[in-house]
Amino acid sequence: MENTENQMLIIFGASGDLTARKLIPAIYNLYKGNHLPENYVVLGASRSDWSDADFRKNVVEESKYLEDELKNVDNEFISEFCNKLFYHPLKEDYSCLKNRIEKLNNEYGTDNNFIFYFSVPPSIYESLAKNIYEQDLSKEGIGWKRLIVEKPFGYSLETARNLNHALHKYFKEPQIFRIDHYLGKETVQNLLVTRFANSIFEPLWNRNYIHHVEVTNAESVGVEKRGGYYDKSGALRDMFQNHLLQIVSLIIMEPPIGSNAEEIRNEKVKALKSLRIMKDDKTLHDHTIRAQYVSSIIDGKHVKGYREEDGVESNSTTETYAAIKFFVDNWRWADVPFYVRTAKRMPTKVTEVVIHFKTPHHQIFKESDIGNNDNKLVIRIQPDEGILIKFGVKVPGQGFNVERANLDFYYSSLVDTYVMTAYERLLLDAMQGDATLYARADEVEAAWEFVDPILNYWKNSDSKVYGYSAGVWGPENADDLIEGVAMWRNPSANLADDPGFCVLK
Repeated sequence: MENTENQMLIIFGASGDLTARKLIPAIYNLYKGNHLPENYVVLGASRSDWSDADFRKNVVEESKYLEDELKNVDNEFISEFCNKLFYHPLKEDYSCLKNRIEKLNNEYGTDNNFIFYFSVPPSIYESLAKNIYEQDLSKEGIGWKRLIVEKPFGYSLETARNLNHALHKYFKEPQIFRIDHYLGKETVQNLLVTRFANSIFEPLWNRNYIHHVEVTNAESVGVEKRGGYYDKSGALRDMFQNHLLQIVSLIIMEPPIGSNAEEIRNEKVKALKSLRIMKDDKTLHDHTIRAQYVSSIIDGKHVKGYREEDGVESNSTTETYAAIKFFVDNWRWADVPFYVRTAKRMPTKVTEVVIHFKTPHHQIFKESDIGNNDNKLVIRIQPDEGILIKFGVKVPGQGFNVERANLDFYYSSLVDTYVMTAYERLLLDAMQGDATLYARADEVEAAWEFVDPILNYWKNSDSKVYGYSAGVWGPENADDLIEGVAMWRNPSANLADDPGFCVLK
């Protein structure tokens, strides 16, 4: 196990939802699993006028997010954990914050190693970084200093560049950890192992054997209480630009020369730069589809349409469904189409990668499963995490009829292995200085370079926004995108239950 040095985590925006919902539960589980160093302190900071006791009560003792975890835990253990948590109400003068950090550092022996976590809107990243810098808190020398920032990282290529430039005035690039919780998921990381550690896949991972690649990210819920934010963002910015292009980069990247952070991230940047940018209106029209969910009846209950949601404009053209077809301009992936879709109000919640292999050039056996006879490698990211291989077997009896069979692995079968949550893994990596699963500045900008022309086309052209009933697999014309090549795999909630469609119950 990697060594985790003594350190302090300073969370800005500590009274917000993310701290109680994700960060503190992750830190608690790391503490319970003995992953934290002997001298470890969390200092929450925000505008709320809380005390240390208030912070501990709100994020641990009375937190609904830790309620189940703490049910059968000894009170002394909970108190020991809470004694590592402190709080500082932020004022205009950051010298008070500096004094509190120095006092805790000296009292608890955190060796001047600080992680600053920005759980705040990106609009205040620069001013916050400046205040930290002006208090000499970001300068390295005695101890290391790191900065973790949340998505969204930019609203466009221009804003992402501006944000990078702003942070680079106060922190060096190796100090900055841009978090994408999707990369903390075991099944996403397993893409690299599946590819590069298995000789049954690695030689086949190219245009000679792969027909097309399909990535689906579906959510059964709508925008919930995020209507105001979502209406300014949309599916392409919210999911595709960051989470899904990160997954794509792991699928298409070349083998790194080693497994350290920079070697892997170098290849991911090359991969994103090899995406064929769509520049002309015809290509953008033919290869992109956007849509919104409209009201429907699901399980006998009325479900609102997107434009009826709180915080959403009544004439909004923001997409809740986006499907993109694109190509990769390099030797490995030449002429292999990629189909990526993300949406809300789908029949089920599921994220998966499907590698469709080419069929044999000459078919000598009769397929029982007409139209679905290619070999598939399905990597299920959530839920029912695992890997599924679909291949042909002989139907028992006379003749040589063939049907599809499944060979599968489930993470749930690892009963004696604790699988960390995404935030546990990512926080621990940052504590240990491992940036492998964090995005670099040029990586973020390369993703925006691909997405920007699509967003600009949707904004400035007369491209249509289609409708789809809440609870179905998107607009009918979404099939046009993949028609002639294959059909969408509309997965069920369970990895191996693959009837070609998903039922709502």
